[in-house]
Amino acid sequence: MSKVLIPGSFDPLHNGHVDVVDQALDLFGEVVFGVLVNFAKPSGMFTPDERVALAVDTFADRPGVTVGVFDGLVVDVAATVGADFIVKGLRSAADFDIEQQMANMNRTASGIRTVFLPCNPEFSFVSSRFIREIASHGGDIARLVPAPVSAALTDRFASRGQ
Repeated sequence: MSKVLIPGSFDPLHNGHVDVVDQALDLFGEVVFGVLVNFAKPSGMFTPDERVALAVDTFADRPGVTVGVFDGLVVDVAATVGADFIVKGLRSAADFDIEQQMANMNRTASGIRTVFLPCNPEFSFVSSRFIREIASHGGDIARLVPAPVSAALTDRFASRGQ
């Protein structure tokens, strides 16, 4: 079996991300779920530590998944964790165009290859940005995100009085 890195900001983690992790587990056996952060920029909806905690809770029943927070280049993170491949989920042709360019750059820079996994059509429209927007207006996001994320978003917006 191989070890793969699934990198992203995951702000917040949603069921499309979970689908890609589950597919990668089936194919490769070991997944490092890498919350990548640019510490020079604001943290977003959740802090890096909160994102890691939500991912740890979400993947607690999947022994092949480890979760960590990293900064720097994805290829350096992949080398640090000993990943054989980077895995990226694709929702659409637009995702492919962006991810293909990054994959080619990463392979040229480091030799590591990227494997694309198409998401389950059930999640092809889900994005963290839309989830944040819906949650900020009190909308129901429970079917779009894992239970720990749903609870955290509900708490976050309730505490903001929104």
